Amino acid sequence: MLTKLKIFLEMIKFEHSVFALPFAFMGAILGSVVLLGHLPTWAQIGWITLAMVGARTAAMALNRVIDQAIDKRNPRTENRAIPAGLISVPQVLIYILISFALLFWATYHLSALSMKLLPIAVFFLVIYSYTKRFTWACHFFLGITLGLAPLGGWVAVTGEFTWASIIFFLTVACWSAGFDLIYACQDAEFDRSEGLHSYPSRFGIKASLLTARVLHVLTAIGLVTLFFLTHLSWLYLIGLIISYLILFKEHRLVTPQDLSKLNTAFFTMNGILSLVMFSFTLLDILVRQYS
Repeated sequence: MLTKLKIFLEMIKFEHSVFALPFAFMGAILGSVVLLGHLPTWAQIGWITLAMVGARTAAMALNRVIDQAIDKRNPRTENRAIPAGLISVPQVLIYILISFALLFWATYHLSALSMKLLPIAVFFLVIYSYTKRFTWACHFFLGITLGLAPLGGWVAVTGEFTWASIIFFLTVACWSAGFDLIYACQDAEFDRSEGLHSYPSRFGIKASLLTARVLHVLTAIGLVTLFFLTHLSWLYLIGLIISYLILFKEHRLVTPQDLSKLNTAFFTMNGILSLVMFSFTLLDILVRQYS
């Protein structure tokens, strides 16, 4: 049982929850402080954590089930758990059901608006894995899906939308779509040969990396806009500058001629960026709250 669980967690890259979870916390903290004047409760943070774990686990596990035949044909992914026979599809489906149940249960304990918006979130969690079968815009669907993390955190504690929450959603959506474009470059030839749709297979690696840069410029603009909309201070700006440097470094690591450092650009740099933005935002708010 424990062996299967370990295989499952490795299959869904559980450690990559670091991409979206810090932004969900950041959305909850900013929304609560800006609109309600205080930090979210520990109970709210706990339910948001469970909802995010359930959502990401269900989405990633579904992706592995839906793409199992494609993964088996792709030399890069043929050793994933399902194609390699390390775990069966029925076993993965059990984990998916548990994950969706966790998502629904956690969301029920948050705001009423969260429950009303849950079907939209579930739709994007499910549809993303199918999009590369019919559109090169699949990366933007992923962006929207991950962008729902900060928006969901905001709505979970406040029960309402604001312009700041919408800007935050769009910012994280651009960031996510940008790094997914970079990641997809390694499969450009395979996608083209399989008749799969992706931005790199349709427009080429050079155009994909350029588009990713544009999206990350929009990310940078969104993050600084958030500074003005939420009345954060100099500590947030320090985190912002560090994040800008991370994005700059990320795009220095990959070129159309050399994708050898792609995993560092995709996994390491973006994981650090989300943690930096959350940490400095939290520090900024705590200093203001208790000074």
